[in-house]
Amino acid sequence: MKKKSLLFILLPSIIFGFFMLTSPGINNKPKGYVGISSSGISIIILITIILLIYFLKYNGSPQFAPVNLKTEKTDKKNDKANEPKIGFKDVAGLDEAKEELEEIIDFLKNPDKYRAMGAKIPKGILLHGPPGTGKTLLARAIAGETNSKFIAASGSEFVEKYVGVGAKRVRALFEKARKEAPSVIFIDEIDAIGAKRTLESNNEKDQTLNQLLIELDGFNNDQTVIVIGATNRIDMLDEALKRPGRFDRNIFIGNPDIKSREEIFKVHIKNKPINPKINISELAKRTHGMSGAHISNIANEAAILAVRNNKKSIDFDDFNNAIEKVIGGLERKNYSIIEKEKRRVSFHEAGHALMGKILSSDLISKISIIPRSQALGYVMYTPNEERFLITKEELFNKIKVMLGGRAAEEVIFGNISTGAKDDLKKANEIAFQMVCEYGMSDLGNRFYEPTLIKNCYDIIDREINKIIDLCYKDTLEKVKLNKELLSKVANVLYEKETLTGEDLNTIIEKYNSTQKVSII
Repeated sequence: MKKKSLLFILLPSIIFGFFMLTSPGINNKPKGYVGISSSGISIIILITIILLIYFLKYNGSPQFAPVNLKTEKTDKKNDKANEPKIGFKDVAGLDEAKEELEEIIDFLKNPDKYRAMGAKIPKGILLHGPPGTGKTLLARAIAGETNSKFIAASGSEFVEKYVGVGAKRVRALFEKARKEAPSVIFIDEIDAIGAKRTLESNNEKDQTLNQLLIELDGFNNDQTVIVIGATNRIDMLDEALKRPGRFDRNIFIGNPDIKSREEIFKVHIKNKPINPKINISELAKRTHGMSGAHISNIANEAAILAVRNNKKSIDFDDFNNAIEKVIGGLERKNYSIIEKEKRRVSFHEAGHALMGKILSSDLISKISIIPRSQALGYVMYTPNEERFLITKEELFNKIKVMLGGRAAEEVIFGNISTGAKDDLKKANEIAFQMVCEYGMSDLGNRFYEPTLIKNCYDIIDREINKIIDLCYKDTLEKVKLNKELLSKVANVLYEKETLTGEDLNTIIEKYNSTQKVSII
């Protein structure tokens, strides 16, 4: 390419100069002939030299040269002054995990007292659990608590299509940690590079994982370097990565219990103007099963709603509306629904609430037919108590409550609608777990691995159908027996659009007093 460009630049000047120099008019200059003068030759030579210099400069920085692959991430200077420090005091509800990590921090600060007892520093700590439970927050808290160098990275930073780049980045990361020991390496979403190796996995991914395994094994005993990994999918990690000697401690970070949720609420409302009448314990009950990230979002949404309504403090209504927004989605205020469908939705939601009261499954906190997100109505439940184990009968009752809306439609209108789509999905999920995971079907004490489900699908499908049909039959009978009460609840819901748990209890108590016998 260089030779061709030079040839095209010099060729016109060479041809023109050669023609003029060999022209007879230059030497003989016959009469009437207009030849080229010596100054003209000088101009040609000068133009040629200028073109040649331009070519050399142009070629020195070609625009079409191949781009060099940048194999190392540019180190970004951390602005510690503008970055708020987070300590263990800012992490609520993870007492066991904090206790484990405080021991590691003490090891980094005072390694001699542990070595005197012959104790070795753990090489790796694996934090795993559902999303939003505080794994990354814990790692940030370590940076605030320890005086050691904290090096954060993400699993996706090591994933490249070019072979060898990921492995090189792993080597550079650990080399930096060794030079600046004592240090802590935090790798978020470690499943991006630590996934199980298979015949279908690519060479680059395997090389990156192999390098990570080698680096974890390669630490000297006197080096105070700890690796902390975080993942939502521990089942995806390679077995060689999870073994002791690489990740010595596996810490499960689950969703907080009611006491932990109270502590998390206190952390997130600490710097907010809160109405003193707010009951934190009640908020913790209403957020059963939610993660710390959900609670943080609820506190923030409540503050936004208070500002929107020009309030000077955040009250209980703001928190209630924030919880509904997080669970059910945005309220569709301008959504128009025809009266015929509104009445059907009223009976559908009343059916759910009625079955919940008959079976005493969970406390009902709210019933609404105001559309939110894709739902035309919803029933919110508050658990009676914090539960970790569920019996077979309780799972059957959960399915019956979910099918209560469809059963109410069939009893009142004589047909069913598409409104039970989400209910059917959840009911079938519970039935599937009962058959394949909990051993609660006629198949007995069986557990089906995901790889075996395809081969046994017909048997599993029959058992799921049996459970759903049995639950729906019982639900229909109970709704028919309480058809009059169902109508009363649905009619009040149709008029008011929203009922609280207390409103529902009042309707039922009034109905029972007229019947002179307790129906529920």
